[in-house]
Amino acid sequence: MPFTDIDGIPTRYEVTGSGPPLLMFSPGGFDAALENWRTQGIYRRLRLLDHLAEAYTCVTFDKREAGRSGGRLERVTWADYAAQGLGLLDHLGIRRAHLLGGCVGCSTAVALAVRRPERVRSLVLYAPAGGVKYRRKQHDRFARHLAYVAEHGLGSVVELARSTGAGFSADPRVGPWAAVLRTDPAFAESYAKAGADRYRILAGGMARHLFDRDTVPGAEPDDLLALDVPALVVPGEDESHAPSAARYLQECLPRSAYWDAAVADQTESTAPARVRKFLEENP
Repeated sequence: MPFTDIDGIPTRYEVTGSGPPLLMFSPGGFDAALENWRTQGIYRRLRLLDHLAEAYTCVTFDKREAGRSGGRLERVTWADYAAQGLGLLDHLGIRRAHLLGGCVGCSTAVALAVRRPERVRSLVLYAPAGGVKYRRKQHDRFARHLAYVAEHGLGSVVELARSTGAGFSADPRVGPWAAVLRTDPAFAESYAKAGADRYRILAGGMARHLFDRDTVPGAEPDDLLALDVPALVVPGEDESHAPSAARYLQECLPRSAYWDAAVADQTESTAPARVRKFLEENP
């Protein structure tokens, strides 16, 4: 599977199918690897990637600090995540693309669209992450990680990440850089030597910036209200993908369509067809 360097960060990606380009921001939170489109939750059941690849050139990739992609010890923002997607479009020579986000991938897709709307044909936001319980869970995850760092040190985080193989979503102790700690020895060495005070400010600031409200839109509402890009919003319905998160995006995006279908009614026969219909209507 190919890699490319985007702003000094190795990015693993895959291109599937043929047709107009569709850049897909993987679901899975901090563990958003490209395989998640085929293996995780509702996306496994719907087989969105398989069906969309019949008519589109689907570009999937590991988000930075996830899967086999690299990372950097910094306060990561939605703009940083969006820059990775934009860099991948540049690498592949794609001037404009449809964007599809799953889960928290919706936030990054929106961030890219706000930053560079001329590069975006349309947005599909499938089960956006958000809700009061989701925000509380994210802040608790960072708090548990920082408590582990305070008690055991960053060197122990490296050892734990390598020994358990768990991601941040499964084991908060390993932190949001767990995947890179396992795949990049040089990064792991510098991580273990980072100053504790600086690290606490870095990680704490990252949590406050990314999850500063109950919804996770990826951009400010004023920017969303001015975004002239057609969007399809599909709601989720659980503690990490509250319907309120989808309704917020519907309210803010002026050219949004809302597929008001219960999760139980989002099936392999209905969901890919609904997404393809929207994409075909916005060529």
